[in-house]
Amino acid sequence: MIANFDGKDIHYEVYGEGPALVVLNGIMMSTASWKPFISAFSKNNKLVLIDFLDQGQSHKMDGGYPFTIQADVIKCVLDTLKISEAHISGVSYGAAVAMHFALKYPAYVNRLALFNCIPYTSSWLADIGEGWKTARVTPETYYQMTIPVIYSMEFYNSRTDWLNTRKEFLISNVFNNPVFLDAMERLTDSMYAHNLRDELCSISAKTLVVGGSSDYLTPLPEQKFIADRIPDSSLVIIDNCGHASMYEKPDSFTALLLGFINSESIVT
Repeated sequence: MIANFDGKDIHYEVYGEGPALVVLNGIMMSTASWKPFISAFSKNNKLVLIDFLDQGQSHKMDGGYPFTIQADVIKCVLDTLKISEAHISGVSYGAAVAMHFALKYPAYVNRLALFNCIPYTSSWLADIGEGWKTARVTPETYYQMTIPVIYSMEFYNSRTDWLNTRKEFLISNVFNNPVFLDAMERLTDSMYAHNLRDELCSISAKTLVVGGSSDYLTPLPEQKFIADRIPDSSLVIIDNCGHASMYEKPDSFTALLLGFINSESIVT
């Protein structure tokens, strides 16, 4: 399905019925990345998946743009679907966008679930992003510079067959594509301006913050910082898990997300 965002095509997908659940992509992801989760996520909810600008099947930009424009993309899709309130969840880049959305459009947000997120882009993370941009000399180099750090060492060393299959696919079909690589550079550049450290206290939605104990890209202190400052929030740590929590611990990821959004509020 396509939503029109200021003349730009935004690809989105809808599955199931029930309270709306929006699941937002990490920076390298697309709606296709969530295929294994669609059945579970849409069993009791109307699942909405969105490709941000410069992702998947959505419009590819010509130049730079503000990171916050992606929050407006979410609103555009929800308005297209006539959804006035939804649970908003995201991983990494998507979680950062979700926080901006919750601040800019609080009336649209029921509950907020943030996985492997950061409150701001530090100079350390920005330099990692610059390293990614310079790694596009070969598809193999791009893979080696971007993928290993996404996973925990335990997962990377124990799931070699799965990772080798993924490596072959990415090198042959994704990391050799200049359109994808150009879009990744723009997405990375847009993230440098992300900084909500002083605004987190204004997020009013009930929030779940989830971190991985072995997340090297968005270390646990970042998630703790977020949870400490959002007033109505809880922090959950997934042991032996890296940055790609949905792939490393899919059962835990699914249980945490669905349990959080579909549970009744309990007053004691």
